[in-house]
Amino acid sequence: MIDLRSDTVTRPSPAMREAMLAAALGDDVWGDDPTVNAFQQDLAERAGKEAALLFPSGTQSNLVGLMAHCERGDEYIVGQSAHTYRYEGGGAAVLGSIQPQPIENASDGTLPLEKIDAAVKADDPHFARTRLLALENTIAGKVLPGDYLQKATALARQHGLATHLDGARLFNAMVATDSSLEAMCRPFDSVSLCFSKGLGAPIGSALVGSHAFITKARRWRKVVGGGMRQSGLIAAACQYALDHHVEELKDDHRRAARLGEGLAAMPGLTVTSQATNMVFTQVEKGHIASLAAWLKEHDILLDLVYATRFVVHRDINDSDIERVIEVIKAYFDRQA
Repeated sequence: MIDLRSDTVTRPSPAMREAMLAAALGDDVWGDDPTVNAFQQDLAERAGKEAALLFPSGTQSNLVGLMAHCERGDEYIVGQSAHTYRYEGGGAAVLGSIQPQPIENASDGTLPLEKIDAAVKADDPHFARTRLLALENTIAGKVLPGDYLQKATALARQHGLATHLDGARLFNAMVATDSSLEAMCRPFDSVSLCFSKGLGAPIGSALVGSHAFITKARRWRKVVGGGMRQSGLIAAACQYALDHHVEELKDDHRRAARLGEGLAAMPGLTVTSQATNMVFTQVEKGHIASLAAWLKEHDILLDLVYATRFVVHRDINDSDIERVIEVIKAYFDRQA
């Protein structure tokens, strides 16, 4: 089965499983799991932050990050297409009593600076208190430009706002720009990093920031049910991914570019975007049902709708990419 639905479908490698089995364990709620502690210290150093905190999911890591920055009745500025606003169940509003102020993302994934500036509320009891700017990198596979990040976070500081980055796929941005994790995290007060997508861990995300911020985040993690016991099993997988799988993301990007090139030649299908490990397409409505059935018949998993995302990951190889192109071409050849 060739599964292109998401990079969350990756399976841990045999070596990663061995690392998990060999992990020294303790009780992380008590703070004495040695594998968790070592991972958090290593990640914080690589990210250029004072501390890190392990979470079971990126949704929870982002939620706790927002709750650690904001109080009830506060507001965060966020993109309409951002996961923290659109795809994480409205957790900030439901559980944190934090009001989102969504802004339409530009075509490159950025939030226009003038719109951020205009969205900041006056210090007036009529308004929610604007406290935070939240960005996402990558977003729809696109890497936010470095100069934009500097300007956006500087603008936030001018308004007295904290800054948070949903870096679920920040490692993709890092290898795409040949940068370091420290450089990618530097502009932000906090960053959420995911290890269960392209890096192949079965579970695990982490939040990085200052000691004071992570101390506050640890309390909120407990409140929302994220306190784990022998979670060194998770930390070991994340550490293995961090040590061994980051550079391999370049192969995902190369394969996604090849897939985008192949799909661009298909009638009835338009490639609207290709960046890092993702290819976005539009399929003519008359082909959606029949192409979906054809792909399923040929053991290709894809969430085929009008606007369809192909996501390349470490469990997809070069021959898989050529197979997908071949199968889709055969479908359209039959329609001719």
